[in-house]
Amino acid sequence: MTAAAGSLVDRPVLVAGAGISGLAAAVALRDVGARVLVADDSPAVLDALPDGLEAWRDAGLPDGVATVVTSPGRRPDHELVGRAVAAGAEVIGEPELAWRLGALRDVPPAWLVVTGTNGKTTTTEMLAAVLHTAGLSSVACGNIGYPVVSAVAAGYEVLAVELSSFQLHWSPSIRPAAGVVLNVADDHLDWHGGPARYAAAKARALVGDVAVAGVDDPVAAGLLGTAPAPRRVGVTLGAPGPDQLGVADGVLTDRAFGGGELLAADAVVPPGPPGLCDALAASALARAHGVAPADIGAALSSFTPGPHRSAPVGEHDGVSYVDDSKATNPHAADAALAAIAARRPGARAVWIVGGLLKGVAPDALAALARAHADRLAGIVVIGTDRAPIVEALVRHAPDVPVEEARPGDDGPMAPSDLQDPMPGAVRRAAALARPGDVVLLAPAAASMDQFRDYAHRGDAFAAAVAGLAARTGGAPR
Repeated sequence: MTAAAGSLVDRPVLVAGAGISGLAAAVALRDVGARVLVADDSPAVLDALPDGLEAWRDAGLPDGVATVVTSPGRRPDHELVGRAVAAGAEVIGEPELAWRLGALRDVPPAWLVVTGTNGKTTTTEMLAAVLHTAGLSSVACGNIGYPVVSAVAAGYEVLAVELSSFQLHWSPSIRPAAGVVLNVADDHLDWHGGPARYAAAKARALVGDVAVAGVDDPVAAGLLGTAPAPRRVGVTLGAPGPDQLGVADGVLTDRAFGGGELLAADAVVPPGPPGLCDALAASALARAHGVAPADIGAALSSFTPGPHRSAPVGEHDGVSYVDDSKATNPHAADAALAAIAARRPGARAVWIVGGLLKGVAPDALAALARAHADRLAGIVVIGTDRAPIVEALVRHAPDVPVEEARPGDDGPMAPSDLQDPMPGAVRRAAALARPGDVVLLAPAAASMDQFRDYAHRGDAFAAAVAGLAARTGGAPR
């Protein structure tokens, strides 16, 4: 037993936040013999805790607590974090706890860690598919939705772990068998306090045995160049050099681990540069773990990405509707707009954009509008931060029609629906489109101003598309 893990047994531990990962952490701590106190803003949640967990309803820190397990979204400047630090307690996240609990096993699980501003979930899902095809005891976990502590408790031998910058910030001890930074673009700057600290959090994925990064991205390449890992591997969309995976003559090729040709680039889904980068990164982590090239090719050639990632949701009056609600920052929205051009040459797009900018300047969205102006039929802006976005678009991309969708624009709404801008946004987008065009939801912003999460936002978009067809007497195809 490691000293860090052993210190949890028979000691009081505060779990701050009783969401999915928080409750999983609390149960895991209970099961190794810790006294577990749970704090949450919802009294109802605290009233319904699993057996063996104690509700903590005080604003202060419990006596004797040396470890606080925080929800990933709690910022370093949060009042509770300050109290814990002042009292000499450590503050960690659920993945850090999972790492320590995994160390209690005779053979700790191998961690293959995926992070980056964009592409994390698709890469993690690809990696999990490859590991499954190879017959390994493995699972996708972390920021993808399944807590890492649950994966460790279930006894999996290999973990495909998606970690956000928040989770990495609260995970000082994790040393993955292999980790990848896909890319780094401005995101969560309000949380981290600036781009340097955001990049530093991402770099924690590169401190294990094998560090991998997307070297076409200058920031990720820089992190790889200074990574302490004894083995450093790049992935590129160009022809790979030594210690790289890339695309040679239309084939994903491994020249780092001796795997040679893996699969044809045109067999990768989603198509286009982001999908290829994700496939190369998943392949690099799998090869670092010793997975055979044949298993990688078989898994990736049949892979289908999850929902809300450039997913078609309907067609009406010759206009296609595509949901990329997972594009929560400008870097991801840029890729979604580029994918429309790659898949449908000559098609124009009506771009639905907006939400919570998370510290990103509105001018970053205007720069995307300028870059894609020749393929944009119009832009519809939603969300709390829509006013500065509209102002930036009008100033920097004056030739692109811009409309603002407010909740309730679509007619009388029930009180519970007053925050949903999607019916009006889809109606406005449809009016800007013509047959052959694509209406793309790629918000380049967070969703929590008007939706529970990006999935709820994407579902609202799909429902609005279906409603558009219903009100005009047609049916989406």
